[in-house]
Amino acid sequence: MPRPLRIVELSNTVSAAACGRLFAGLGHEVVLCEPPSGHPLRAREFTFTALSAGKLSRVLQPGDDPQAWQDLLARADVLITDWTPSAAGAASISPDHLRTRFPHLVVVSLTPFGLTGDLTEMPGDSLLAEAYGGLANMIGNPGERPLSLGGEQAAHAAAFVGLYGAMLAVRRRETTRLGDCVEVALSDVAAYMDWKSDITLGLGGPVPVRSGASRGTWRVVPAKDGWIGVIFLPHQWSALVELIGDERLADSGLCDPLQRAERAEEWWPVVAEAIAHRETAEVYASAQQLGLPFGYACTAHDLLVNEQLNARGFVLPTERRRRDAPVVTLPVPLGEPEGPPARRPRLGEHHGVLAAANRAPARVDDRGDVRVSDGPLTGLVVVDFGTITAGAATSRLLADYGATVIKIESRSHPDGFRHWVMPGSTPPADPAHWASPMFDSNNVGKIGLCLDLKTEGGRRFAHRLIRQADVLVENFRPGVTSRMGIDYQTVRQLNPDLIYLSLSSQGSSGPESRYSSYGSTLDLLSGLAAVTGYRDGPPLWSSGDVNYPDQVVSLLGAALVAHSVVTGQRGVHLDVSQREVVAWTLADQWAHYAWTAQAATPRGNRRPGTTPHDTYPTADKDGWVAIACSAAEHRNALAALIPELPAQAPEQWWWDHQDHVDALVTDWATQHPRAEAIALLQQAGVPAVAVNTAADRAADERYLRRRVRLVAPGGRRLKGFPLLLHGYRPPTPAAAPALGEDASDWDDPAISAFLKQTLHPDAATPLPFDHRPFDA
Repeated sequence: MPRPLRIVELSNTVSAAACGRLFAGLGHEVVLCEPPSGHPLRAREFTFTALSAGKLSRVLQPGDDPQAWQDLLARADVLITDWTPSAAGAASISPDHLRTRFPHLVVVSLTPFGLTGDLTEMPGDSLLAEAYGGLANMIGNPGERPLSLGGEQAAHAAAFVGLYGAMLAVRRRETTRLGDCVEVALSDVAAYMDWKSDITLGLGGPVPVRSGASRGTWRVVPAKDGWIGVIFLPHQWSALVELIGDERLADSGLCDPLQRAERAEEWWPVVAEAIAHRETAEVYASAQQLGLPFGYACTAHDLLVNEQLNARGFVLPTERRRRDAPVVTLPVPLGEPEGPPARRPRLGEHHGVLAAANRAPARVDDRGDVRVSDGPLTGLVVVDFGTITAGAATSRLLADYGATVIKIESRSHPDGFRHWVMPGSTPPADPAHWASPMFDSNNVGKIGLCLDLKTEGGRRFAHRLIRQADVLVENFRPGVTSRMGIDYQTVRQLNPDLIYLSLSSQGSSGPESRYSSYGSTLDLLSGLAAVTGYRDGPPLWSSGDVNYPDQVVSLLGAALVAHSVVTGQRGVHLDVSQREVVAWTLADQWAHYAWTAQAATPRGNRRPGTTPHDTYPTADKDGWVAIACSAAEHRNALAALIPELPAQAPEQWWWDHQDHVDALVTDWATQHPRAEAIALLQQAGVPAVAVNTAADRAADERYLRRRVRLVAPGGRRLKGFPLLLHGYRPPTPAAAPALGEDASDWDDPAISAFLKQTLHPDAATPLPFDHRPFDA
């Protein structure tokens, strides 16, 4: 690995701190620049510990010591900042200023609403980002207030995007010799992850809304000692009947999915009654043995004692824990080495060490013969065995920025999203040549290839392709790749330099590694559902309409591949557990429980350090506004707007009277239409935004202008991009490949022609595979 990158972090919020933590965990030098009073997150002990471990602390701000600041940035590769445009401009650290003074520097900007637009100066957090981006509209029960996901999910997802963008910019710097600005808006990331709602709306369906967890095909039901997610596919009904063991479910009519849907309120109580008398661990294990992708709502205690997470080393054993270090490790392979856990730095403890440092920015992996106009990942060849979202969306992100991605399917087992029936879409009589709009968003820009890996010819073709590839992406259950002949141990013999990314449910090792799951399963097993929900209510998942774990895992998956490429870590197995990725976003809550025995529970939209912090109904039907007051000036502004609130009340009063405040704000908000309420709040200086829907996004040019969503010819909506690179605009991707004829029986000349024209395309020669531009 080339010399580690030097990262300078100038942060106040979770998103930038989490991004810096990822760099530190991946072995890079992260200099945390703090004010004399310390980082604001130091007031939240366990949050600061989780996000600052492994960093170096220096008391330095841009205006304090200009020469020291200049020296630090002159030696840095990346600056991570969450400062607003006005604050950055006043401190001479705006992207334009830094581009002039430090042309090599990559600037990663992580803000709630981006660097342009009407909301750039508004402070915000995950609640406001998820509300404005539309994700909050999808979380919660129908008819009840929209919810932010537990913890700071938009902030952590944006941190993954920031890592990915930084790697793209650093790699492109080797061609352009110039740095870049990576602009990440938390609200854009939230909107990007809710892409399914855009597709559904575009098909003419109703505006998607939150569906909760107590109705629909999958549900969360109480067990004897917790909560169980009952998750199954139509063909698994007999397995569910066996698990429940109640003869009332043996009715032959219930074998028909249509009848089952019509009679849901007849048989669901039978399922709930049976599970209510059984323990979660027993139901979970029994269901998984039958192939049912059940999950249970893991609490902090469950996670810390879980055999799977302990076996993989994600949870630190009790004897290795210390209060100034996280209790869980980063979900990034090849990161922190064995030994004492990385701890949080003392304020300014590394000042003297850094003063003596003197070195130039790092050089990274050589890109070879590429042009300045090429994408950051041009020349990278990716063999894509990814399916549905976690794997397919990861490789889509790689294709977006220049990689050649070859999607491998078989006619007997195509990507499950190909024939996914959605509201408003009707597959033709012959579905073989039809792809669901859901499939398009995760697979545009790819080259399609059909191979039957059960045959010798199919494996021979795949192995020849792997020998010439740089990356392989797969998200199968452990054991599947071995049967297909594409497991890591096999392919490393074929190509010792291959970067092999596995995105399985729980990792490739451990007692639960072969269990099956969907995104809703992982909502539960990661602990996210246990801290998402209404106060004193049951756990809630992100639902199959969002499947948050799938979305966030793809962001980290792409970032880890790009990181391995940039740092020259070839021949590696990036063994990523989706469960661990989501669980890590709540690392501070697991530490809080480990050291205080106080377990986090659903708190609605309330969060530490900010009050009032919630969503409130407005006068118009289904209208909601989100408010997040993180400072006394915000609360005073709110009190000036709502006469019933006391003016200049001490902060403790607001914490002691949260229910009363929420009632007063609700009464006020319901007297105003949403647009009017927002205008009044923002004019008064209260951080507030609309809780947007997919329909609001469709009417807002912002998301088209920033390319968070795309519109293909014919008006089809597609998922766009989660970030902006100021120096590079990715082209609109080509259409997703059709499911072609099986190429497993091609002779060697045909295989050679495919590889040559795929890896070294000649525009004058027709391509022997499906790679359609949108205007074809």
